[in-house]
Amino acid sequence: MAEAAGSPLIRVSGLTVRYGAVTALDHVDLAITPGMFLAVLGPNGSGKTTLFRCLLGLAEYEGRVESRARRIGYVPQIKNFDRSFPGRSVEVVISGIVGAWPGPLALRRHRERACAALAEVGADAFADRPLHALSGGQLQRVYLARALVHGPDLLMLDEPAAGVDRAGEADLYECLEGYQARNPELAVAMITHDWEVARHHADTSLLLDHSVLAFGPSAEVLTEDTLRRAFGHVGHHHDLGVTS
Repeated sequence: MAEAAGSPLIRVSGLTVRYGAVTALDHVDLAITPGMFLAVLGPNGSGKTTLFRCLLGLAEYEGRVESRARRIGYVPQIKNFDRSFPGRSVEVVISGIVGAWPGPLALRRHRERACAALAEVGADAFADRPLHALSGGQLQRVYLARALVHGPDLLMLDEPAAGVDRAGEADLYECLEGYQARNPELAVAMITHDWEVARHHADTSLLLDHSVLAFGPSAEVLTEDTLRRAFGHVGHHHDLGVTS
């Protein structure tokens, strides 16, 4: 894991989002610095996706979101992806370059660049494979290549392991950490429900339940006490081996 350094890429101050009488986020403060691997955790409906939408400029909010990131890559969840879609891996990546599904001219012009991005995440062997023939882990790598093709300063992932088996999940995190090691200024922000994954892979964690419950080094944030405050229980299969 890369060590966070430098002035923030993203600084969030007093971020508040209301939907009528419902407050989705309440005066959230945080900073994302170059090299940071941030895990965002919280119960369902706690505002995690709303926070990401604000960082991506897709939601209205009160407060401030200051960004000096020139490029942001985003990897959505794949569990609801329609596998009958008639496309190939390389076309998905090229769509991230041209902002639309590529025609023959775009395929010729951008194929080399797209294949290089697929190679970065170990997916070049199935560049021409139909999407319906990919496993969940392979498909997630394709979307990761699409997000990385522009060389972003910040990579945002929404539950990247959803719909991926355990072997694919391990490969995905190994791929992420390898890419960040080769690009140490890259910041990664990831929504996850798995605090074991967060504690193992993310140097920094944000525990969110509409407002910030805890934010800081993962080993300090993801304690049994703070997890009980957020989730109400810590199951035996998620035992962190720490005491509050």
